[in-house]
This record gives sequence, C-alpha cells and structure tokens, in this order.
Amino acid sequence: MVAGGVGEGDGYGGYRAQLVETLQQKGIRDLAVLRAVRMVPRHLFVPESVRHRAYDDAALPIGSSQTISQPWVQARYLELLNLHGRERVLEIGTGSGYQTALLAMLCDAVFSVERIPALAQRARDALGAAGIRNVTVLVGDGTLGWRPFAPYDAILVAAASPEIPAPLIEQLAPEGRMVIPLGDRTNQTLTLVRQEGNELRTTTVADVRFVPLLGEFGFR
Repeated sequence: MVAGGVGEGDGYGGYRAQLVETLQQKGIRDLAVLRAVRMVPRHLFVPESVRHRAYDDAALPIGSSQTISQPWVQARYLELLNLHGRERVLEIGTGSGYQTALLAMLCDAVFSVERIPALAQRARDALGAAGIRNVTVLVGDGTLGWRPFAPYDAILVAAASPEIPAPLIEQLAPEGRMVIPLGDRTNQTLTLVRQEGNELRTTTVADVRFVPLLGEFGFR
C-alpha cells in the first residue's frame, strides 16, 4: 500500500501545486491524476544535479542515457489508462520510478520491469523514500512482460516500439488498456490499445519522442 503522508511536509508542496496548475492549463482534467502529481515528491526521483528543476514541466536526465519524461506526457498516459483504484498494472520501463509512483497512487498494485539494473535499484530506493509500498520492480526484458502476475488490467510502456510486443498483448486482460509509443527511433505516435472481446483496437493520441524499447520483441 501507499504509506500515509506521501509528499507532506517536505518543503516542495508549493512547487507541486504550481506543476498541477501547469498541467491543468495544458488540458489535464482527471482529478485523481492531478492529486497523484500533487502528492508524489518528484524531487526524490531525479539526480541532485537537476533537483532544482524537479517540478518543471520538462524531461530531465537520470543517468544511463535515460530521462524522466515530461510530467504532462506522464499525466496524459495516466488519463488514457483511466484507472479506478482496483487494477493490477504492468509498467515497462521503470526509469526513475516517478511514473511508477504515480501509478501506485491510482491502482492496487504495480509490477514494473526495467532492463538497466542501476536504474532499477535507484527507483526502488526512491520509491521506498517516498513511502510507496504497492510496487514490485523486476530487472529484465520488458518486451517479454511479466507473465507470472498476468493478466493486467492496464499496461504502460514508457519506451518506443516498432510494433506492439506480442507478449504484452497476451498479458493484457479482457477489456484492458495499454498505452505505448509506436514508430521508429525518431518518429513515434502515442497509441492507446484496447482489448475488446477478441479484437484489439488502437487509437493514435499524439506525436511523442521516447527512447527505444530494447529487447526480443522491440528494437535490437
């Protein structure tokens, strides 16, 4: 579970409130998503060298040639997943752990896969420091998903893939939703994928730019 007092009394509350206002001005309407942004201490998930920019609506470097995504993009991801608090969610690409923490505020359990061991450990440390308890992080090939805990009500993919990895489709629950950037290494489209009966429906959302999803069913 999420520990009480997340984000309270850390001196950054005013900055988080400003970020929430920025996201609202840019069209984010989901109150649960905005509440999660208001509570989760993003400064814990970025390196100290860029901590002064933690609440800018901007992507920031986190080491290992990776970035923490722009908060607006992450909030839009979460709106598209349309979570209600009871879901089991698979996240591909833990990265800094910040989006993992936001997910944890919105669902019952998060299972997150990160291919870079150093990032996975830093994310675990930051999640612990933030009081997030309903998350499990695995080091592995995210394109394979995490089969033992499938099916998932929602899947969030935080890296770009040339196509939807087949294992993720197999692990998506009936009526489940997946958000994934699709395209090549430079031109990608954020795509909402919905499992409706025996059909997989896709909706394009916006042009985005993500690092490539590396693995057996992604980029080599």
